[in-house]
Amino acid sequence: MQRGVENKEIGMVLDISRMNVPDFDIQDWKCELQAMINLEKGEIANPDEDRQVGHYWLRSPGLASPEQRMEILRSWEALSLLQEKVEAGQYQNLLMVGIGGSALGPQFLIDALPSQKLQIHFLDNTDPAGIDRVLEGLNLEETLVAVLSKSGGTKETRNAMLEARSAFAERGVDFPSRAIAVTVSGSKLHQLAKKENWLAMLPLWNWVGGRTSVTGMVGLLPLAFAGRDWRAFIQGAELMDAWTRQSSAENPALLLAHAWYHIGQGRGDKDMVVLPYKDSLLLLSRYLQQLIMESIGKRLDVDGQLVQQGLTVYGNKGSTDQHAFVQQLRDGPNDFFVNFIAVLESRKGESIEVEPGVTAGDYLLGFLMGTRNALSDAGKASLTVILDTVDERTLGALIALYERAVGFYASKININAYHQPGVEAGKKAAGEIIELQKKIIAGDAVPDNDDSWLIQRYLRQAGRIT
Repeated sequence: MQRGVENKEIGMVLDISRMNVPDFDIQDWKCELQAMINLEKGEIANPDEDRQVGHYWLRSPGLASPEQRMEILRSWEALSLLQEKVEAGQYQNLLMVGIGGSALGPQFLIDALPSQKLQIHFLDNTDPAGIDRVLEGLNLEETLVAVLSKSGGTKETRNAMLEARSAFAERGVDFPSRAIAVTVSGSKLHQLAKKENWLAMLPLWNWVGGRTSVTGMVGLLPLAFAGRDWRAFIQGAELMDAWTRQSSAENPALLLAHAWYHIGQGRGDKDMVVLPYKDSLLLLSRYLQQLIMESIGKRLDVDGQLVQQGLTVYGNKGSTDQHAFVQQLRDGPNDFFVNFIAVLESRKGESIEVEPGVTAGDYLLGFLMGTRNALSDAGKASLTVILDTVDERTLGALIALYERAVGFYASKININAYHQPGVEAGKKAAGEIIELQKKIIAGDAVPDNDDSWLIQRYLRQAGRIT
């Protein structure tokens, strides 16, 4: 088994030698490579919604149509101008309002790359107490608000935006002059921002799904306002895209997809445990949960056949989890594989010795390698991604690596990676619950079941019914 592949320009190594899967043969993946070529050329890759899939164009606009290419380039120019305008003001905070792909990616980036300018905060739920907790700590006079929604109709985002508007009004602070809409042209949010003359509008596009939108304005806006190098982030993703287009055993995304496919028997039989040994990568597992599980977890394949595919992702960080669930990984069921992430750069500057000749960073790498060996000794599989450092460019490359691997894997198992019917089903069911609640408040007759019981208990707790 090939030990791994390396890209010195990016500063990354992928090692799958401990996955115990068959040797990689490029001939087994020719169809998937061709499907990816067709996708990048603009072929409809999301047939359920009759849409192109263009997140790769966000970092390589030359692959897009002339019209799409100009839209992407104009968005970069608009972001640069807005960044200059904001830096000339007295703003201290950016409040990001979004959910799912409009929150998980930006949260990961900002946690990994602490802000050097504005402090970035997030409203990513419709929990009133959670919203209060964020807003109470902000001086709204010094706060910008970015509302991120393709349609403008996502209920959680709409609710959080309305809560933020109310807080601004209560404190006598003008909301529209501090608000930025990140949305699709013509959406409800776009129309509202235009009507109220918001500070700015930045584009989203229907040909980019939420969970693959982080190299668009969803990720670039917070990076820019945080004073980070968003162009280096794009460059990192572009470099990885070039690497993962190779039709060879040197293609890291193909190797990842190959390893996932064989370790799980093509059915996702084993969970992926993501263990980054770096505090700055703590939120990587949450980001990958959406990217992988929302893409791969499908009831039907593209031919309409029942397949119930999935690839479960969970994780936290090392070495913390050596004192938590690693115990079960070592001695419990063999129903998983580990995706270790190692970062070779320990810190910026000198480290003290915690014992003669040994630093805290030495121990961090030692615990990763020791855990990896302990798992191997117990017959448990793992792969390792090794980064030279964590910066804008390596994060762009890391995200692009997993995006491409998801695309290859989905193509191999014949499912549509770019829609989310299960999410839509949940939204529809939530709407039915809201209608039931309205009937209870109005005193109408409702079914006597666990839904109506729970709603009544909730409303009584809030004093809205007796």
